[in-house]
Amino acid sequence: MGQTRFASGRQLDLICLGRLGVDLYAQQVGARLEDVSSFAKYLGGSSANIAFGTARLGLRSAMLSRVGDDHMGRFLLESLAREGCDVSGIKVDPERLTAMVLLGLKDRETFPLVFYRENCADMALRAEDISEAFIASSKALLITGTHFSTDGVYKASIQALDYAEKHNVKRVLDIDYRPVLWGLAGKADGETRFVADQNVSQHVQKILPRFDLIVGTEEEFLIAGGSEDLLTALRTVRGLTSATLVVKLGPQGCTVVHGDIPARLEDGAIYPGVRVEVLNVLGAGDAFMSGFLSGWLIDASDERCCQLANACGGLVVSRHACAPAMPTRAELDYLFNSPVPITRPDQDAVLQRLHRVSVPRKAWKQLFVFAFDHRWQLVELAQKGGQDLARISALKQLFIQAVERVESKLAEQGVEADVGILADQRFGQDALNAASGRGWWIARPVEVQNSRPLVFEHGRSVGSNLIAWPQEQIIKCLVQFHPDDEPLLRLEQEAQLKSLYQASLVSGHELLLEVVPPKDHPSSYPDVLYRSLKRLYNLGIYPAWWKIETQSAADWKKLDELIQERDPYCRGVVLLGLNASAECLADGFRQASQSQTCRGFAVGRTIFQEPSRAWLAGEIDDEGLIQQAQGIFEQLINAWRSSRS
Repeated sequence: MGQTRFASGRQLDLICLGRLGVDLYAQQVGARLEDVSSFAKYLGGSSANIAFGTARLGLRSAMLSRVGDDHMGRFLLESLAREGCDVSGIKVDPERLTAMVLLGLKDRETFPLVFYRENCADMALRAEDISEAFIASSKALLITGTHFSTDGVYKASIQALDYAEKHNVKRVLDIDYRPVLWGLAGKADGETRFVADQNVSQHVQKILPRFDLIVGTEEEFLIAGGSEDLLTALRTVRGLTSATLVVKLGPQGCTVVHGDIPARLEDGAIYPGVRVEVLNVLGAGDAFMSGFLSGWLIDASDERCCQLANACGGLVVSRHACAPAMPTRAELDYLFNSPVPITRPDQDAVLQRLHRVSVPRKAWKQLFVFAFDHRWQLVELAQKGGQDLARISALKQLFIQAVERVESKLAEQGVEADVGILADQRFGQDALNAASGRGWWIARPVEVQNSRPLVFEHGRSVGSNLIAWPQEQIIKCLVQFHPDDEPLLRLEQEAQLKSLYQASLVSGHELLLEVVPPKDHPSSYPDVLYRSLKRLYNLGIYPAWWKIETQSAADWKKLDELIQERDPYCRGVVLLGLNASAECLADGFRQASQSQTCRGFAVGRTIFQEPSRAWLAGEIDDEGLIQQAQGIFEQLINAWRSSRS
């Protein structure tokens, strides 16, 4: 790359110092905040959004702040870490709660916003929290304006700047002016973006000489320059610092000023913004900064930095939320290479899909899943054993204990694997509750068992049921699908699957499609499963997971090629059992051993059928059931592992 402005050999590209809190976004767009009935929870805070956004764009980013020793603080730490952001510089404050913001979306330009930041954790950052070695490990340090607004965070920020100067760390200021956080607006008035105040201007001007790059909106440069005229304000700023100035001009785009301020901004290069339909402008500035820094930190040209910045800002204003709305490199590549301008990113199916699948997601190891979402099969066993159906719920909670023991044993043996369950809502809700939050792979069914055409347990409005599901749970749908079904049946099934897929896009849950061709179908071509999956891809349905029966090695090769060609982001395939014997399943595992997409198995009756019968008949006790289920589960795991050794 030749000469670079940045120190070499640094572990980090960027450290972001500043606000880190929870955003609660109104889900009802167009409502007054008084009338909002539900909120979505996201990571928020200007600096945190930038740490998140730059990490998503591939920078080695870190956050420097505080969170409370509370559930929201842990949520923020986990959200940043999942994105690949270094959280070692975030202190957990035992005395204060994590900051929070309530936001409404009344219209494109009106967003009632209430900061809950009285004595909050991130504003308690102190100079002694700043590690010299940590600052020295980065190419650049970004600080946002709020962290100069009170004495404690001012001293912390100055300490960080001192270390940065000492160790040749480039310094970036996001002016990020929020009058309410400087005590210049009513406590509930987080929406107001500009109040002129000479004291704030003088305060900001003291720090301007410390920075190499200063980024702000027109209003933010007005406060920094202490003038109501932008060019006058910029000249005042230039008199104090030789930093590169980036002025955000809203939909017009932005301009970059390296030397003297021109007589008119138009005399310099104006880098045009991306024209999109605006949902709301919240988060656009943080996205802009993320995009700009993703170019700036690799010494890209002004034009490229602004292209990235404007595109990131344009995409975020078309979406709900700040941090989760941040784009990935794959989205930007698609946007830049589109033959026609994409003015409605929210309606572009490919872009929506990339935003869903190209973000960091949990990387699953080989998957060993105990499937007990069976309903009528267990009802039958309970009735034969003369048991109340309520016993099925207790049975499924014992299955959880069997999975726990298997997980512990795998860990003791050093086996790289993930365990999981497939459980239903009707008899398995307590089991689902017990399994959630452990990092297990969890799926639950939505179909009425044996329905053909496909019917959902909660009616056609399947999406309304998903609102109550934890985000980690995967939607599982078994469909008896055949591409040669008579047209009315096939169209009904396809319409149901499309509606389910669309519901999953809205809810954010991953979708697993279990495709089982009906055994009694008059058309029995050998490639029926391959053609079924291909048909569903042709309909624009891209499940995260497939669940299928065992196949021959030759069929696996064809299925691998199809999935790789049509959906390289597919999470994989899991094998189902259909109550086959352990020996039969072991043969199926061997056939799948060379498959790149087959990630594991999700087997049910092979594991639970006989132990459940015996338990419901009173022949074995709880411990006997757990041991038997564990033993068969482990037998299948050993067969899987030996097939792949």
